[in-house]
Amino acid sequence: MSASRPLRSHQRALLALVGAIARGEATGVSDILAAVTPGGGKSLLPVIAAAELIAAGRIDRVVWVVPRDSLRLQAEEAFADPAWRASLGHALSVRAADNEPDPARGLSGYVTTYQAVAAAPALHLAEARAHRTLLVVDEVHHLPVPNAARGGDGEPSDEEAEAGAWSRAMLPLFRAATLRLFLSGTLERADGRRILGLPYHPANAGRGPEVNIEAPGLAVIGYSRVQALAERAVLPVNFGALDGEASWLEAGQVAGAAPRVGPHRLGGGVRVTTRPALFTALRTGFARDLLGEAFHATRRIRARRRAERGLGPAEPALGLGKLLVVAPDQESARRYQATIQGWMPGPQAERDVRIATSSAQDAHAALAAFRLLPEPAILVTVAMAYEGLDAPEVAVVAALTHIRSRPWLEQMLARATRVDPNGGAYDSQQALVFHPDDPLFAKFRAELETEQGSAPRPREKPRLTAITPEPVRWRDETPRGITPLESNALGLRYAMLRPRMPDPDAPARDPAPAREGPPSLTERSLRQRLSAQVAAQAVEDEAAWQAPRGGNLAHRYNAVLKRVTGKDRASMTLPELEAALAWLERNRLSDHAHLLEGDTRYAWSVRQRRRSWAPAGRRAEG
Repeated sequence: MSASRPLRSHQRALLALVGAIARGEATGVSDILAAVTPGGGKSLLPVIAAAELIAAGRIDRVVWVVPRDSLRLQAEEAFADPAWRASLGHALSVRAADNEPDPARGLSGYVTTYQAVAAAPALHLAEARAHRTLLVVDEVHHLPVPNAARGGDGEPSDEEAEAGAWSRAMLPLFRAATLRLFLSGTLERADGRRILGLPYHPANAGRGPEVNIEAPGLAVIGYSRVQALAERAVLPVNFGALDGEASWLEAGQVAGAAPRVGPHRLGGGVRVTTRPALFTALRTGFARDLLGEAFHATRRIRARRRAERGLGPAEPALGLGKLLVVAPDQESARRYQATIQGWMPGPQAERDVRIATSSAQDAHAALAAFRLLPEPAILVTVAMAYEGLDAPEVAVVAALTHIRSRPWLEQMLARATRVDPNGGAYDSQQALVFHPDDPLFAKFRAELETEQGSAPRPREKPRLTAITPEPVRWRDETPRGITPLESNALGLRYAMLRPRMPDPDAPARDPAPAREGPPSLTERSLRQRLSAQVAAQAVEDEAAWQAPRGGNLAHRYNAVLKRVTGKDRASMTLPELEAALAWLERNRLSDHAHLLEGDTRYAWSVRQRRRSWAPAGRRAEG
């Protein structure tokens, strides 16, 4: 390992800031907010801050609070890393503490959890009051403002009540600390509530909470995914989108007594069927198919790296690549584990495939082994490993989860985007994520593409940092009363999520992509490709009973595309034709057929579409 490592831009920015605080040049700063994209290297920030401020005599110790017990070891490792000790010239150590007296035990500080602080708030408050403390609040989005207004009716869930207890216990620590360092990779909450300790702009009707980055006493360090990719701090994501179809029974139905619902497509279905189809797919044959794709992709990666290093088939080594499987629930996780183990010889299956769920007795040992040792090569989990897991060897993720909230998905993707120091050259590494090709995941991907500059139509107000809250939140309820019957995979397509990064040394040129031949011929070719894609979607939807048969469906789909783009293709410019093609590659025209409503030329078609897409039993009743 190298004796030193280069700092990333956000790490250099923090070093400059705490240097100014240490010299007495930034006396008004009491809070530092580090909004760092998941996988961007925020775990080094507390080390940088503590090393500079303790050496200058500005603080006495660091208290680092994390949301999960499994993250305490990673915090200890950040301070103990010999390469960073050499780079930063520090000799500080912290310990993972329980709720016992003197948690630091003569070291430079300690690491604890939100649960521990809530269980013994007086102990930790006394420590913060007795010493000038740098309080590091990791994944601060776990702390909602207490008693903040909640959406919906009824009592708070157990998870919400626990988060409220954490916030009430942490608030006195906030007040007692000399300096607070807030860390987050997803600086928003799925429930829309404000985050404890952060300043916000006044509430505006129709908009979610927005952090006031210009509040007095607050310094902000931002590091977006675009910046991280430009500095090669994270890997670009390759998506393997697997489409499929599923069938299920609705509440109150039993097999044989009533018609079943489906089969419905995951990728081409209507919104009302997306949730139950996904719920079914994750628990039936489709899940096995997706697991198989991820499993064999991991085997190919490991085999290639073994061959490049001259390693034998069973020779253990770091940096070969690993598979992380994220399941929808613990029962499914156990089934996935058994499925994967069934594809391997007995001894290898026990050694290479582990599970980490809250009910597994050796979950923390499995997580530690997955992170630090050559084996196991496959870990199955539900939520324990999706956030904060520092396992750079993960090269493939099987995203078999029903959750579609953006912060959750970003954290999950980040498990594969870390650069593996043992994995070879940056360009030889990859982050491959297999996922169901449903409309909600497709929407999430499109938003990331827009932000990174790789989508054809950027937003009017693109987000440039990781701190702007997401204006639209998706609901993640599990469908009620669904009895899964069967599902299967239909087709797999790959796509890379990579921003177009400008080269500062390159001469100025037309930002439009290079095209061969005269513009008129290029336009004609693009129009022909548009026609072919529209016709292909029409044929696929008619064959899958996703649209009414009869009539000219391609003609109606052409009208839908015209409504979406705002132009007919004969009047489109070259960039507009390319944008329309890119849109068609990510979207189904059937999902936008409602745009023809109110147009008398297509009124009959819209009524027929509604009838044909209704469940079979409902059509029979009509």
